[in-house]
Amino acid sequence: MESLFEGLKKAFLLICSFDSEVVSITFLSLKVSGLATIISLFLGVPTAIVLNRSKFFGRTIIIALVNTSMGLPPVVVGLFVAIMLWRSGPFGFLGVLYTPLSMIIAQAILSYPVVTGITLAGLQQLPRTLELRILSLGATRFQMFRTLLRQIRVSLLMAVIAGFGCAISEVGASMMVGGNIRGYTRVLTTSIMTETSMGNFDNAIALAIILFILAFSISVILTKIQQKGKVA
Repeated sequence: MESLFEGLKKAFLLICSFDSEVVSITFLSLKVSGLATIISLFLGVPTAIVLNRSKFFGRTIIIALVNTSMGLPPVVVGLFVAIMLWRSGPFGFLGVLYTPLSMIIAQAILSYPVVTGITLAGLQQLPRTLELRILSLGATRFQMFRTLLRQIRVSLLMAVIAGFGCAISEVGASMMVGGNIRGYTRVLTTSIMTETSMGNFDNAIALAIILFILAFSISVILTKIQQKGKVA
């Protein structure tokens, strides 16, 4: 309890003092996870649309893989990305291992099946004849897809919330591909792990509280938008 109290006090002091290192780590966490979520959204939504509309051999297996990947261990993704980006790997020539970009790639891979699965579930709830009805009114295919996405906006925002939560709370993959380099690739989750391993539990608790406040604030904003869409 004493460590928790010290952590709460330290978190309050760190937030109020705008400690430069903590601010830098927090903004990097937000940037990496935010970009990863956006990438997963741009990839996941079209994938969900294709899986929902198309009928092809192996479709069920692919959907099962998407659902299974929603619980994919971060260290597995970190290992896969590290192998791909390693100097002797197929994408080693890019030289992005142990950079924020490699962390964005790893977190996007983790968020991608989450966004895809939730979006697909939302699309499958729509009537099968809805597409034909929209097209019969003279809409283009782009307008049809836009209308479908508007119809599942609650599920879509849930996908964003879940994808962002998956990205910002991840630690294993970020540690493996980012290297936890102070002032460069160190984010809130890897900082918490580092402080804990060093026995600085008050610092770890303080950073954990800041991470919770950040994740909660983003979730509140997205949830308010989601609930407005539900009412509408």
